[in-house]
Amino acid sequence: MAASMEHKPALPKNYEGIVNLITSAYPSLSPGYQQIARFFTQNPNVVALESINAIAAKCGTHPSSLVRFAQNFGYSGFKQLQAVFQTRLATAAPGFRERISALEGELSRHVGEGNLGFLRDLVVRDIATLQGLLDSVTDEMLTETANLLKTDETIYIAGQMRSEPIALLLRYLLTMLRRKVVLLDPSGGLAHEMSTAMRPQDVLVAISFRHYAKEVVGISDLAAATGTPVVAITDGPLSPLAKNATVLFSVPEDEYTFSRSLAGPMCLVQCIVVATAAALQPGQSAAPHIPTATELARDRERQRGGR
Repeated sequence: MAASMEHKPALPKNYEGIVNLITSAYPSLSPGYQQIARFFTQNPNVVALESINAIAAKCGTHPSSLVRFAQNFGYSGFKQLQAVFQTRLATAAPGFRERISALEGELSRHVGEGNLGFLRDLVVRDIATLQGLLDSVTDEMLTETANLLKTDETIYIAGQMRSEPIALLLRYLLTMLRRKVVLLDPSGGLAHEMSTAMRPQDVLVAISFRHYAKEVVGISDLAAATGTPVVAITDGPLSPLAKNATVLFSVPEDEYTFSRSLAGPMCLVQCIVVATAAALQPGQSAAPHIPTATELARDRERQRGGR
């Protein structure tokens, strides 16, 4: 009796399915396929609407590589994979590149070339990123994060390289809310050693974007091993922080350029802290209040004067 053919899992027929498939396979892909995977997951409308030659040019690869990428996941060719991306267009919001194109057309008449043109390009990308946050962040994500950060236990924050200013802002704002905060600062080489104190009742906020800080990724892995909840702020589901995330915030952005802005993640961090303040101040009809350092100093003076 002939041996039965090996059963092959059905190919995903919707966008969510193919993104999940790409995400699970991403660590084992070659660097070239990883580059394509990042482009596909961050620019689904481009993949759905444009020709293979145009997509390859924007992705920085050859059209034949896109064909082989599709075949690597079991599709007959690029067209069959592209059809899956086209299924999301009926309800999809504009993608990152579509926002940029629309904004560039709107703003280009106001700005010329030269240094002012550089400013225009930065502003266009910031606006597109901020609009993307409105589509990707949900009320449930913010509520779950706020409930984690209102803890009386320790909040650890890890963010290095480009992400360090974001981590510093988050530490400052949470300190103003009188949370117990530990910044896993890389100076002195003790960040990893400090993170070994994390416990399941604590929480880690891990912040990293491509190219990802190895120490932040390692700290996130350690948190997962110790059962510590992780709030990840990164650039998408293919980030090495995503696999350990209790809550995953994806800040949309293009492939690497030196002029990547911090406007999107800074705005997100401020929103997270406001949501945390609201969770700490239940029943308050006014907007959540985050005290300033001056206010806290005045409170201490009043307390000393009342003794």
